[in-house]
Amino acid sequence: MTKSDVATPRRVTSDWVAEFPGFDAWRPMHLLRRIGPIVQGICLDRSTSGDGYTPTVHVHALTREFPVISLMLGQRLERTSGQPERILFSRHRGEFQEAARALAEQSRLPIESPSSLEEIVKEYHSVSINRQQSGLPPAVMEIEDSILISAVAERSDLVADGLKIASELAGVWPKARLPIDWVSAEVWLDGLASRARDIGSLSVIVDSEANKHKLSKIRETAVRIEDAP
Repeated sequence: MTKSDVATPRRVTSDWVAEFPGFDAWRPMHLLRRIGPIVQGICLDRSTSGDGYTPTVHVHALTREFPVISLMLGQRLERTSGQPERILFSRHRGEFQEAARALAEQSRLPIESPSSLEEIVKEYHSVSINRQQSGLPPAVMEIEDSILISAVAERSDLVADGLKIASELAGVWPKARLPIDWVSAEVWLDGLASRARDIGSLSVIVDSEANKHKLSKIRETAVRIEDAP
């Protein structure tokens, strides 16, 4: 194998954009598209050895101040054995198209077409409930994001659904596994409902975060019409 057979990060990124033209190259090895207050992405997560990458689909809510684009609801491409699928740069050209097809099939959220707000919110809810049932740490951020993106999109029905689930989960979350600054379920729920009502402040945060993360070149897809109640 010659050096020219090994794909560069730039080539890898370009090839994945060609497979998913609804996404834009945000940074090398990272594709994004914006859906209102949400960013949906495909992160081509480099291995620690630097010789390959694992495709990972994710979302990020712009309704909270955060230093990076998070890999919330992250879902890595898996082999049939359930282990993460790593694609070597040396084998990229022969494997990436099949990997892209497999990622689209495995993803719980649509990636070949834009996910709807409702699909994303329901996935936040599902992940939050499953984490509780599996004994994993409380999904505080996931629940908050589901409610706040619904609020800024003016989906009061989804806000109400989220607050109901938040109340149910807060009642069973073990306090020892909650954030250090957690006071009580009542204080958290009241604060969350108050933030959800302040749509103006949420909109300011969304605009500020989009600017901070340099999303001006990322195409924005409007929330789908069928999302309207």
